[in-house]
Amino acid sequence: MTKQLPDLLLVDDDEIFRKVLARALQKRGYVVHSAEHAEAALQLAKQTIPQYAVVDLKMPGQSGLFLVSQLKQLNNDMRIVMLTGYASVATAVEAIKLGATHYLAKPADADEIVAAFGREAGDAETEPAPAPMSVPRVEWEHIQRVLTEHDGNISAAARSLNMHRRTLQRKLLKNPAKR
Repeated sequence: MTKQLPDLLLVDDDEIFRKVLARALQKRGYVVHSAEHAEAALQLAKQTIPQYAVVDLKMPGQSGLFLVSQLKQLNNDMRIVMLTGYASVATAVEAIKLGATHYLAKPADADEIVAAFGREAGDAETEPAPAPMSVPRVEWEHIQRVLTEHDGNISAAARSLNMHRRTLQRKLLKNPAKR
């Protein structure tokens, strides 16, 4: 009798990253099912009901936050790691509230992701940042929080921030500010 390998759903719109990470996770003992956006991922998840998922935050269509909530409804025991190149406190908090097991900033490798699946609790030994966030980073965090409060609606977030919508769009296209 052969041991059944665990199913893992990998969702990322970056095709090259998705393929490389899929191979690395397969080598670590997972049966990997890949999708490039939330809608396709949800269809795959309904067919396979995976035990694990790696979900990118920012993708075309629905965000990874939406997908996390939907995946938890399919399988409340699913271990989900949120990956993002646009890390912010607001999205990290929301991802955990919605049921993600862990939240990792890109670039993260397969070993970090597998370790994150196994994390059951927080780490009280985590060191606080050595210095306060820079002003551009505080602005980035604030924009992300307001955008999350408005369910990703850029026009509503811009009104709330008392900012022109196009100005907000330009700020969102930039990479997150350094800490």
